[in-house]
Amino acid sequence: QVQLVESGGGLVQAGGSLRLSCAASGGTFSSYAVGWFRQAPGKEREFVAAIIRWSGGRYYADSVKGRFTISRDNAENTAYLQMNSLRPEDTAVYYCAAQATVGLPIRAYEYDYWGQGTQVTVSS
Repeated sequence: QVQLVESGGGLVQAGGSLRLSCAASGGTFSSYAVGWFRQAPGKEREFVAAIIRWSGGRYYADSVKGRFTISRDNAENTAYLQMNSLRPEDTAVYYCAAQATVGLPIRAYEYDYWGQGTQVTVSS
């Protein structure tokens, strides 16, 4: 089983940038697709971005396309979410998730492993 720990969240002004990290341990990281999700207060968890296990294939929610970039470093057992041009509506707890698959899951129920989340707050 893989364990995931997110970091890099914080408070940033609108238009600013943050880079989230998702450090994995306890499994063969390169065997897992990785997804990022977020959940704002009173809202359901929503998909943000996903990357297949050997990079190359990525998919983004329309709301973040062109502003966010997902990447991974399998040698470092870490995935990243670079977030640029942040908006107040990006405020949420961000979670990374992993699933042992050759595919590119984009739904929360397709992931078995989750981190504890990191708070991102964007002020206007």
